[in-house]
Amino acid sequence: MEQTPDFTHTLLGSTGMPVCRLGLSATYRPGKKTIHQALDEGLNYFFAYGIDGQMVRTLREVFASRREHCVLATGAYNLGFGHPNLRRTLEKRLRQFRTDYIDVFLFLGVMKEEHFSPRTREELCRLREEGKVRAVGLSCHDRRFAGRLAAEGALDVFMIRYNAAHRGAEQEIFPHLAAHHPGLVSYTATRWRALLRRPKGWEGPVPTAAQCYRFVLSNPQVHVCMSAPSNPAQLSENLAALRQGPLSLEEMEFMRNFGDAVHQEQHWFM
Repeated sequence: MEQTPDFTHTLLGSTGMPVCRLGLSATYRPGKKTIHQALDEGLNYFFAYGIDGQMVRTLREVFASRREHCVLATGAYNLGFGHPNLRRTLEKRLRQFRTDYIDVFLFLGVMKEEHFSPRTREELCRLREEGKVRAVGLSCHDRRFAGRLAAEGALDVFMIRYNAAHRGAEQEIFPHLAAHHPGLVSYTATRWRALLRRPKGWEGPVPTAAQCYRFVLSNPQVHVCMSAPSNPAQLSENLAALRQGPLSLEEMEFMRNFGDAVHQEQHWFM
């Protein structure tokens, strides 16, 4: 399978935002040097929780001169009860990053349909209409619900779990994207590192992190695959994977077979 021109860069669906297909999260505290390396290497999609001080401080400095080159994704967490104050969280993020707008504002951690009420959906869209947010969406663990929302054209961006062992999105979300072309961001490419460990009874080779990222990015439905390096060396490894392009047919078969073995061993985690 030959590398296509858009394997490394694309548009974030109908939002029209140009993005590098490898994103950066501060989950494992990458540090200022790693974040600047990511920028220098062309990464421009950054997911920040707001409590990750390293990412906040570094991006705040970068935004002073390079704001238009970055796509900042953040959001408010679903707490499982009551109605979230999305506006208050948005205003807090704007102050934290010292920016006039957020590129992608997400309602995070939606576990089931009841967590995303019509009122919450309306409030998200209102924030976008006011111009403080360029695109709105949610991170969702209920794939069928996410698929329905995508088919309705309800949101601009979806953030979902997708990896070689966790492929349900291929049936429950991806087929519903064509009508409205929302942005699709994936995370847990290594399935919390489970895809880097040998499952019981597996006698063949074990995938590298690079193969896990390439598995996700080989699916054109995914616009951005999140990575969470903890240092510059890990970021360099992830970038090397990006430059290798899509998996071959043989590599894809291997990743799917290995993913099935991991899934069977840890099916309770799906």
